[in-house]
Amino acid sequence: MTAEIVTAAILVIGDEILSGRTKDKNIGYIAEYMTAIGIDVKEVRVVSDDEPEVIAALNALRNRYTYVFTTGGIGPTHDDITADCIAKAFGVSIDYHPEAVAIMKERVARMGGELNEARMRMTRIPDGAALIANKVSGAPGFWIGNVITMAGVPNIMQAMLDEVAPKLKTGVKMLSESIRADAKEGDIGTELGLVAKAYPDAMIGSYPFIDENGIPNTNVVVRSRDAARLAEVRAAVEAMIVKVRAKLARS
Repeated sequence: MTAEIVTAAILVIGDEILSGRTKDKNIGYIAEYMTAIGIDVKEVRVVSDDEPEVIAALNALRNRYTYVFTTGGIGPTHDDITADCIAKAFGVSIDYHPEAVAIMKERVARMGGELNEARMRMTRIPDGAALIANKVSGAPGFWIGNVITMAGVPNIMQAMLDEVAPKLKTGVKMLSESIRADAKEGDIGTELGLVAKAYPDAMIGSYPFIDENGIPNTNVVVRSRDAARLAEVRAAVEAMIVKVRAKLARS
């Protein structure tokens, strides 16, 4: 673990996500996973299966963040163009990877089927990339530079993420506390803004919900990498809520 802040972006690739035909299940999973190990996800983009768009998004993100996680577009069909796009973004060639070919040959021999042109597409890897093992269906992902390329199918992506996580540089974990306000968000909004202004080095968010009594309520979440600062901010929020609720009771 390093004292520096480690950042990441998620790039989701696929027309099926943008059309709504497939509901993304990977963004939240990756974000939660990264938060737990001390990596801040700063940006998420979803792009279509369009080569210039994928390359432009990839180059923008990889130059801005510590890591970029891509999902989707590494399957056996003609519109699975992620590997080619990443090769072009890095200015390297792409070809059949001997180890990936061996993995697919072994899987086809064991599971049946034919190592046809479509399946061979999944063994094309940008030059210089390291393979990411796929313990679910064989066809590997890959890691080149700071870009980690994984499958779009959730259980396969999750298995690949487990493979790469131990190798990632991580920073100081973000700590968080949740405070139930028992007040509407609009009732505490102004005063909460004053608390946030007083503690600019912490993050404070409010999240309205309907409680078990069917009444509008609010959870206030405070975040900081410093435990002592987190406790200080929590105390300030709690004191503010007590004052607001007392004021509401008198009105």
